[in-house]
Amino acid sequence: MNLKQVSLEEQVHRYEDVITIFNTCFFEKYNTKLVKGDDEPLYLPADENRPHSSLIFAHGFFASALHECSHWLIAGENRRKLVDFGYWYVPDGRSASEQKLFQSVEVKPQAMEWILSMAAGFRFRVSIDNLNGSESDTLAFKQAVYEQVKTYCSEGLPERAEIFRRALCEFYGSTSILNREDFTIEALN
Repeated sequence: MNLKQVSLEEQVHRYEDVITIFNTCFFEKYNTKLVKGDDEPLYLPADENRPHSSLIFAHGFFASALHECSHWLIAGENRRKLVDFGYWYVPDGRSASEQKLFQSVEVKPQAMEWILSMAAGFRFRVSIDNLNGSESDTLAFKQAVYEQVKTYCSEGLPERAEIFRRALCEFYGSTSILNREDFTIEALN
């Protein structure tokens, strides 16, 4: 990959770099581009009106870019043919039952985001994404995310996720070894 490597001392987390890395890894083979959006994130598959799929992240936020990449990296071929991977999204202000469902589908993407954040040398924060809604069991959600990270570390990442993680490691100069001991539940507090 012909991307300029940035040392950990010089490291600046720019969304433009994530776009370049993602598009270098996946545009040619998967016809998908990572795109900075203004508002809510959205995935739009290619169709008769769009020549390529667009993975849109929110407001130019580095963490949002990694999070949306995480969704795409774990989505199977059929889900990648659906708007927003076929998931529903209820915005902030969810009821307790809506929040529980939201958290159940967010475990794997947030675990993947944590792994990608580690590869980029970027601090990961679990997102409950429901500041104006019902309270939820954040400790149980953090534990579930942590357990999923441990599973990914022991069983390996999906192929596209491993390609992207390694590209981030190369760019940010971090270790390419995915080590379970680098992740702790305490880091989520």
